[in-house]
Amino acid sequence: MRKAIKLSVIAAAISLISACGNAEQKTVELNTDLDKQSYALGASMGRYLNDNLSKNAEIGIVLDQEKLLGGIRDALAENVQLTEDEIKTVMIALEAEVNKRREDKQKELTAAAKGVGETFLAENAKKEGVTVTESGLQFEVLTASEGAKPAATDTVTVHYHGTFLDGSVFDSSVERGEPATFGLNQVIAGWTEGLQHMTVGSKYKFYIPYDLAYGERGRSSIPGYSTLVFEVELLSIAETK
Repeated sequence: MRKAIKLSVIAAAISLISACGNAEQKTVELNTDLDKQSYALGASMGRYLNDNLSKNAEIGIVLDQEKLLGGIRDALAENVQLTEDEIKTVMIALEAEVNKRREDKQKELTAAAKGVGETFLAENAKKEGVTVTESGLQFEVLTASEGAKPAATDTVTVHYHGTFLDGSVFDSSVERGEPATFGLNQVIAGWTEGLQHMTVGSKYKFYIPYDLAYGERGRSSIPGYSTLVFEVELLSIAETK
């Protein structure tokens, strides 16, 4: 349980440093390799823990700084007021509360995303130039062209720019400056369907409901129930061998 005590001490120190961010800080002298190694380890742990403490504060768990400071003093003096079993119990309860609040927050976010997406799509479907397919996919033609259309089993090369409804970018081959090549049966359903409407050289804008994208669970930086917007330019279709 000494490990738990040490973690509590580090967390308290980071909280105290954050709270005193406007106070004058003493410059640490880094004259030797050992000085730099010690400082680098502390800075690395400090940044990681401060990030976690900030995220916990966002869900309403803010640790008492005076109690944290008291824990530091008592731990350094080897005079901790809680037994190892008591510390373990408290830490387990804290972790459980953090997890519960994060889950509740995520449920709020996903429920909000679902409602926002449904409202947006209902209004967007009324816009001139927007086509709504039987599946619920919506698209509009930005640049028309004449040429071949890919089949669901074809491999295509495209440029794309993906955003959330608020306009923030989550993925973009355009920004990377490198087109993407993939099989149409290897991507989200909205892409598989949408690209089959396109001809080489055309550019479309897709509005993809969550159930044709990453569903209720989401993926990586994409929350569950997210309606996604893509501008896609079809550059080529690979020849079938």
